[in-house]
Amino acid sequence: MTGCPDSGDLLPSSVNEGFLVVLYYLYEMNHAALAPWRAAADAGLNFWRSPANPFAETQFGRSLAASLELFERTTRRYGKPPFEINDVIVGDDIVPVEERNVVSKPFCTLVNFEKQWDRPKTQHKLLIVAPMSGHYATLLRGTVESMLPHYDTYITDWVDARGVPMSKGGFDLDDYVDYVTEFLQFLGPDTSVMAVCQPSVPVMAAVALMNAAKDPAAPKTMILMGGPIDTRRNPTAVNNLAQEKGVDWFRKNVIMKVPAPHAGMMRDVYPGFLQLGGFMTMNLDRHIDAHRELFWHLVDGDGDSAEKHREFYDEYMSVMDLTAEFYLQTVEKVFVNHDLPKGTLTHRNALVDCTKITRTALMTIEGERDDISGVGQTEAAQDLCASLPQEKKLHHLQPGVGHYGVFNGSRFRKEIVPRIVEFVNKNANDRTAQKPSANGRAKTA
Repeated sequence: MTGCPDSGDLLPSSVNEGFLVVLYYLYEMNHAALAPWRAAADAGLNFWRSPANPFAETQFGRSLAASLELFERTTRRYGKPPFEINDVIVGDDIVPVEERNVVSKPFCTLVNFEKQWDRPKTQHKLLIVAPMSGHYATLLRGTVESMLPHYDTYITDWVDARGVPMSKGGFDLDDYVDYVTEFLQFLGPDTSVMAVCQPSVPVMAAVALMNAAKDPAAPKTMILMGGPIDTRRNPTAVNNLAQEKGVDWFRKNVIMKVPAPHAGMMRDVYPGFLQLGGFMTMNLDRHIDAHRELFWHLVDGDGDSAEKHREFYDEYMSVMDLTAEFYLQTVEKVFVNHDLPKGTLTHRNALVDCTKITRTALMTIEGERDDISGVGQTEAAQDLCASLPQEKKLHHLQPGVGHYGVFNGSRFRKEIVPRIVEFVNKNANDRTAQKPSANGRAKTA
């Protein structure tokens, strides 16, 4: 989730460069070769689950149907999932929600979840910056749903790089900062920004530059969640991997060209399928056990448990390509050189000075059991914002959660969300949003 090089151990330390050139093509050919088999599996699945089939409810029929489903699911190409947020409960009302694309750029679409109020109401705006680290922005569906009752919510919906033609140009870390700045300027002064995981560094850079320029659209509040601000603090296995390999290793071993017939053919990318392999190998035993359990849930007719598995893996297996320049710069500047905490990060040759952040309140959130962004890595932002008064700073360490629990799940909804809403409302002076009581453990930085 943090844009870190967690698939590095997929490949040997020395990979034949010619093999890398054709690996993406071999991947595409493999999908094409399996297409007839997937079609046959679909047809068989329909037959063995048909109510008209007298053997469908037998042990043999359910076992065969379960085998066919597992084959189809493990060999399909997972597309981008929908957000499917149709309504939200605000107070005692159920308010319909319409998903609208308000700004479209080559590598990102700014999406607004517009509430269809019976009477016009104004809420403080919240920009959620989703990570560009392999998964789609829909991974933050739960985050959006939790913020919707309180704010006019927007999210950065990043585009799969393999679908962007070369004629649209490149996309690097400087472009990322520009996108965040442009979106904040589009939303205007009455806005807060939330960076989930990987975008913590570029969001902090954008906010620092906007504060330095006295931009009136500089956000009221900046919430950084489980982000790699300073990976020298309590480094994790993925942080150590970047230090051990160095950026040149990743340039030589994981960057490939997009093949035809994709619109982005010949673009250098870090492929989604390679990232997914990295995600899977980090907890391979758990994923194997989950699919074994799915088989037996299907055989036993446990539809609820099987559906939970489908929902999780439909999202988890959906991955996108990243542009090579963005990925490599992230590895180099964030995980190897630590430019931001060292005060050497630049944006288009201008130094990013976090001490210039004087008007944007800062909240940092970490998970006690986070094994991707270690405890203290996000909190480092508190020290970098030395010019902010203490009352505009807050750090929250959430007990009992890992990386994903920082932005999703029951503890996020019950303990973290109230803290965020209280802090944002205090600094945004937003009278339209509710102010719940805080029931998490936090400390003032």
